[in-house]
Amino acid sequence: MSVRIAIAGASGRMGRMLIEAVMQSPDCQLSGALDRDGSLLLGQDAGAFLGRESGVRVTSDLREGLAGAQVLIDFTRPEGTLAHLALCEELGVAMVIGTTGFEPEQKARIAAGAQKIGIMMAPNMSVGVNVVLKLLDMAARALNEGYDIEIIEAHHRHKVDAPSGTALKMGEVVAGALGRDLQACAVYGREGVTGERDPSTIGFATVRGGDIIGDHTVLFAGTGERIEISHKSSSRATYAQGSLRAARFLARSGPGLYGMDDVLGLTGRGA
Repeated sequence: MSVRIAIAGASGRMGRMLIEAVMQSPDCQLSGALDRDGSLLLGQDAGAFLGRESGVRVTSDLREGLAGAQVLIDFTRPEGTLAHLALCEELGVAMVIGTTGFEPEQKARIAAGAQKIGIMMAPNMSVGVNVVLKLLDMAARALNEGYDIEIIEAHHRHKVDAPSGTALKMGEVVAGALGRDLQACAVYGREGVTGERDPSTIGFATVRGGDIIGDHTVLFAGTGERIEISHKSSSRATYAQGSLRAARFLARSGPGLYGMDDVLGLTGRGA
């Protein structure tokens, strides 16, 4: 039986990639396509940009767009995602959340929602990125002394938050493996006479430009050697395929807050 999926942000780059992925998947069905008020796509067939008929019209009416959906995939903005969450709770629609830039209280709201519905929330849906997170945990535990840690990320000029959610997640994984609190040890910018580097810190550097999909490198710099663990995206297709895996996972799971490690079977809850 097909998983019935609604897509938020239908006119965006990621929204279009998700719609295409759902329409191409034999075990998924596009049940709804949501976009903001004023979008030029409202009322159009969601597959029109592909030259195909999906039978689903783009709408700004949340209730209409979620009617019949099992899962909503949401890569929008924090305020939009939280508005979608309220109705998903009411309707019993699970959520795949790829939105980034949440404040702590907003994350707490999502965690509360996961008591009612299944929510898979991850800053990056790429299978490769989530494997890298596991590698980072292993590397940080082994390189726990004598190595300075820097996280460098690059994205397209249109990205509105920095550092990226993926970079922050990488920092959280590394800090956790080292027994540190990322909020206390993160350094997000350096300028002027900063003094010597504090070895207990984790540094972040951000690049924005052009159409870079997403590059992330975690650098472990020691004396006499340097270890770099990198992931580079050349297409958003990997995020879309990871999102569909998450939607399939939620379709057979109960309420709870899950991560991509659950979806990929990297923890005891995966399948």
